[in-house]
Amino acid sequence: MNQILGVLKRISSGSLVLQIVIGILAGVAIAIIAPESAKSVGLFGNLFVTALKAVAPILVFVLVASSIANQKKGTHTNMRSIISLYLIGTFMAALVAVTMSFLLPTTLTLSATETAIAPPSGIGEVLHTLLFKVVDNPVHALATGNFIGILAWAIALGFFFQHGSESTKTVLHDVAQGVSGLVKLVIRFAPLGIFGLVSMTIATTGFDALAGYSHLIMVLLTSMGIIALIVNPIIVWMKTKQNPYPLVFTCLKYSGITAFFTRSSAANIPVNMDLCKKLNLHEDTYSVSIPLGATINMGGAAITITVMTLAAVHTLGISVDVATALLLSCIAAISACGASGVAGGSLLLIPLACSLFGIPNEISMQVVATGFIVGVIQDSAETALNSSTDVLFTAAADIAGIRTESAADDVEEPEETAESF
Repeated sequence: MNQILGVLKRISSGSLVLQIVIGILAGVAIAIIAPESAKSVGLFGNLFVTALKAVAPILVFVLVASSIANQKKGTHTNMRSIISLYLIGTFMAALVAVTMSFLLPTTLTLSATETAIAPPSGIGEVLHTLLFKVVDNPVHALATGNFIGILAWAIALGFFFQHGSESTKTVLHDVAQGVSGLVKLVIRFAPLGIFGLVSMTIATTGFDALAGYSHLIMVLLTSMGIIALIVNPIIVWMKTKQNPYPLVFTCLKYSGITAFFTRSSAANIPVNMDLCKKLNLHEDTYSVSIPLGATINMGGAAITITVMTLAAVHTLGISVDVATALLLSCIAAISACGASGVAGGSLLLIPLACSLFGIPNEISMQVVATGFIVGVIQDSAETALNSSTDVLFTAAADIAGIRTESAADDVEEPEETAESF
């Protein structure tokens, strides 16, 4: 008995990732052995996700406002570089999805279906929704988890607080530290929460229903795998001139695993913030780039929109030329960046892309219904890719910024030496 307690104590005080892996294995085991009990255990998963979603908005608000208010003049945040990486990564994801869809064409079995949520009618409606989210009431934005609105208010208040008294800035900093401490407490319950999520998912849905969509799932996961393990590392290497894989695997391990099971970029914001702190990144940068990435860095969504749209195209026998494929990549990338402003996320943007090929709404909504069926895998992998890439690109920009500053210092040193002679 003492030996068992000793092992449990070592596990509880060890790596959080190891604890999560144990939680996953335990969740699979209980779902197979006692499915009914597994559904009850799902309560832990729901509590964990709800706690993350509850703390994320206030964390973003106070951390962004505090970072900007306490920012010293001349501080470089690398935000322009990070946004560029977000946009390039999302477009490349759509391009890879187009290529995979041509190499491994997918056909769907379409049947009549109804979907309660109406998709947006065009890019204009998506952008219109996003603009109104920017000017949302701050209390409403915090209550509903509207991170675009939260960012807008936090940035604006942070700039004005820069001119406030030192005591005000200190209070903001102390509040941010307090909320960060609360976030760490919630994250410590990740193994238990993921245990509940895995148990409930497998016991409720199983994977038998996904067998008929194995080819579609394979194309989606292969595309996301290529982005995560090949394209993103190349982008990071071009930015940092360093071996990208240690950073890539760190982001996938600490951010991707949690995001895979929570299936929510918003819920994973506290996890990503904590990871950025462990990586010693600049708080002034990641306090803004992480919540921003959760709303516009949507490579996984771009893949889903592209693959599902081209599956409908191949099913209907519509020919696609290279120019149209490139246009689809652009539309999917732009649509994906606005996915956070659409109820239903990336799946409800499929009809928008389908309209490019003249596919009627009745058929495109059947494709959306198919997306909901494979969502237990698609949405999990999509969120893991999106969320882990937020940290990856933030870290890459930070590393590149440090290298640039070091190079500038090296250039200045000989001049100073020359002057001393």
